[in-house]
Amino acid sequence: MVDIHLLATTGNGPVECRIALASLLSILRGEAKARGCTFEATAARAPDAHGPASAVLTIGGDCAMMLANEYCGTIRFVFKSPVRPHHKRQNWFVGVRTIELAGDTADAVTIDPQDIRFETLRAGGPGGQHQNTTDSAVRATHVPTGITVICRDERSQHRNKATAIRRLQAALQLLAERDARNAKTALFLANKDLERGNEVKAFRL
Repeated sequence: MVDIHLLATTGNGPVECRIALASLLSILRGEAKARGCTFEATAARAPDAHGPASAVLTIGGDCAMMLANEYCGTIRFVFKSPVRPHHKRQNWFVGVRTIELAGDTADAVTIDPQDIRFETLRAGGPGGQHQNTTDSAVRATHVPTGITVICRDERSQHRNKATAIRRLQAALQLLAERDARNAKTALFLANKDLERGNEVKAFRL
């Protein structure tokens, strides 16, 4: 089973874009389930009540690549702001693109093993004969930041732990790049770039 990793980001968008991103995660989770794919989302920073500013998404399954391709680009959401009722703007944008998870590279974020808390879970795949019913799934929490990931793709607990660490590295890398205001990074798009981007889908909430 091939895993596809995506970055979903609001760029520099306002709170309404975080609401849109939260809705997008719900939509994608439903789409993945309908197509027999696994879906995990890791917020790059603990979200507030409105939703995350960005998230690393992992989709697994035979239809993962097709689903990812359908959503890569700019997603437009149309709704009146629930937090600013008198705001005239109704179009809010989220950007989605494929990424590679951090690997054993020189610039990969290093995580102190003592900063990770692991818990085992009973895994469940998309269903059928491939469903994993052992206690091999892993929930990993990076204690200093509170970022939590769940990995259930592999039948081996050891492999799920390794994947969890890579996903935590990816989330922490995004945090580091955003906090550094790295103008050259391709991971975070300015809100204006999102609006001018390749709109691939639109949802009216």
